[in-house]
Amino acid sequence: MNLQRQLLFWLGALVVFILLVWLLKDILLPFIAGTVLAYLLNPLTDRLERSGMSRGVATMLTVVSFLLFFVIVGIILVPVLGTQLVSFIQKLPGYVTRLQELVVTAENKEWLHNAIGMSVPDIQKSLGDLVGESARWLGSVVQSLWSGGRALISIFSLLVITPVVAFYVLFDWHAVTTKVDSWLPRRHRTTIRALAAQIDRAIAGFLRGQALVCLIMGIYYAVALVAVGLNFGLLIGVSTGVLTFIPYVGSLSGFLIGMIVATVQFFPSWGPIIAVAVVFIIGQFLEGYVLSPKLVGESVGLHPVWLMFALFAFGYLLGFVGLLIAIPLAAAIGVLLRFALARYMESPLYTDKPRTRAH
Repeated sequence: MNLQRQLLFWLGALVVFILLVWLLKDILLPFIAGTVLAYLLNPLTDRLERSGMSRGVATMLTVVSFLLFFVIVGIILVPVLGTQLVSFIQKLPGYVTRLQELVVTAENKEWLHNAIGMSVPDIQKSLGDLVGESARWLGSVVQSLWSGGRALISIFSLLVITPVVAFYVLFDWHAVTTKVDSWLPRRHRTTIRALAAQIDRAIAGFLRGQALVCLIMGIYYAVALVAVGLNFGLLIGVSTGVLTFIPYVGSLSGFLIGMIVATVQFFPSWGPIIAVAVVFIIGQFLEGYVLSPKLVGESVGLHPVWLMFALFAFGYLLGFVGLLIAIPLAAAIGVLLRFALARYMESPLYTDKPRTRAH
């Protein structure tokens, strides 16, 4: 009965938490973003505090330094990336049309007709319609993001409230964690602490490590693609670096888009096309064999498929708020499921042995 009450209590608490997040998702963004930012900056603040600074000074220095870096990067990159994004969306139908012309040559027309069962003009028309609709949809999305009053209010609150939340959460980080630790049930305190430590290692190992990987790879791809002379190289490089947060998705997406643009831009000159391919091959090598093993590690426990499912699921249900909490929740669920599986493997339900009782 005691176990049943505990299960009912925690299930009820989980339901209430999910309901509150669902009801308040439209106003939670700056608060969750501030908490995530505080979590990311906490190790640096702790290091400054250990060097002799007070917690308040260390927190202020950390938050202000991050804000300055964010503002400088935003002032430099946002206008350029915004301009390139709009231009890329406008030119996308032309890129696809040119790619069709390169693929559907006179000698390939009969083969394509036999393989697909459609005439070449029908294929071109279908692809053209699809690309046109996609370009119009992307254009409307970008326009709504910039012109929507609610979006502007959300961006304003994100820029103003998030640093304030991050400062206070970061300043009271150890006090809050100590207080929460005092609330743990005494009987299960050791187990809960061990699970919390595993969750923290999983989140920190992936979130902080992968953020550094994204930053390094974004800089590498942007500089390398611009140096090669690829159109929209800065946009493709930065986007690839951001999408690197999802293992394999970023590099594959960037490679496909980069090769399409390179083929349309440089063909029939194969040298620059090969150079673009080499940029992505080197980038994948650096990410997979140098950066990720050292910065993220192998003990995180977040499988790429599980990670993609969590991002899509929470993002679909809660929007951008869901994207922010997807990684911590995915890591926590993974640790708890492994713990439950280990307990099941030790239980009589699996071993088929009766539990012995001490006399």
